[in-house]
Amino acid sequence: MSEDFEIPEDLLYSKDHIWVKVVKKKIAVMGITDYAQKKLRDVIYLELPSVNQKLKQKDTLCTIESVKVASEIYTPISGKVIEVNNNLLDKPELVNDSPYEDGWIAKVEISDPSELERLMDAEEYRRYIEGLEEEAEKEE
Repeated sequence: MSEDFEIPEDLLYSKDHIWVKVVKKKIAVMGITDYAQKKLRDVIYLELPSVNQKLKQKDTLCTIESVKVASEIYTPISGKVIEVNNNLLDKPELVNDSPYEDGWIAKVEISDPSELERLMDAEEYRRYIEGLEEEAEKEE
C-alpha cells in the first residue's frame, strides 16, 4: 500500500499530507506529499500565499485546484512566508511531477519550533497512510 507512495526519510509530515523540511534553524520548506498529489490527480492551478504573510498553524497555506477538486492546504506550523515557489504559477504540474523537490510551495520563517514536535516522521506517516488505505478498502 504505502509502498506506492514516496515518503522521504528526512522530512516531517502532517495528517493533512503536508511535508516540512527544516533547512536552517528557523527556516522550513513545505509542500504536499506524494500521497496527496496522487489523490488530487492532475494539478492545474495553485493560489500561493503572499510573501511576508503571517500564518498560524492550521491557516490556509494555499489553494490547489486539480482536474478532480479544489482543496485548501493548511499549514502545519506557524510562521512568516519568506518565499513562494513562483514556478508553480506557470507549471502547476510540478506538484505532481516532483512534490518533494521542484513542487515545493513555500518557505517559512518558523515562529513556534515546538509545533514541529507534533509532526510525524517518515515511519509514523507511512503507518498513518497505510491505515487510511485500509479504511478506504473496507468502505469499497
